[in-house]
Amino acid sequence: MLDFRSRLKELVLSKSFRYSPDAPFLLTSGKTSPYYFDCKRTTLEPEGAFLIGEILCDMVRDVPLAGVGGLTLGADPMASALMHSAWRRGRRIPQFIVRKEPKKHGTAQWIEGNVQPGDRVLIVDDVVTTGGSVIKSIERAKEAGLIVQEVILLVDREEFNAMEHVRIAADSAPVRAILTKTELMELYNSKESA
Repeated sequence: MLDFRSRLKELVLSKSFRYSPDAPFLLTSGKTSPYYFDCKRTTLEPEGAFLIGEILCDMVRDVPLAGVGGLTLGADPMASALMHSAWRRGRRIPQFIVRKEPKKHGTAQWIEGNVQPGDRVLIVDDVVTTGGSVIKSIERAKEAGLIVQEVILLVDREEFNAMEHVRIAADSAPVRAILTKTELMELYNSKESA
């Protein structure tokens, strides 16, 4: 049987991970790091989406959820993957999207999708660097009256104390990552030395 998590780790390493200790990457946050993750190269890949959906389904098997989403664009493919995997398993978890700015017309809302105040939701994102995008998602969800039940990230970069910032914003909701930079570096180093 295919080990979804191990296969996802291989896929992230081959498609989304770059390591350059001598020439650090400039990140969106303005900080630099020798590690770069372009996770959309994995989340927008059919196999990557399938694996993420299955893994997320297993991770939230016993978590009551009425929706899954996060800040567009990083969260969108992950939320969609879970929505589809859950549906195949007979569970309805609709996707919602947190806009980067409110709609300019109509209701001027921040959140799109079929969620209502009081709904328990899962916040997702592809990579946590400083935690800013995830924290915005959590704040917008709370402002819309949603209850953040849990937060799951595809990759924890394990830098800039990001997970701690996200945990504070999430209050008592669990915050987890599917993969960590440490795991990916171990796989990277094992391949480099082979």
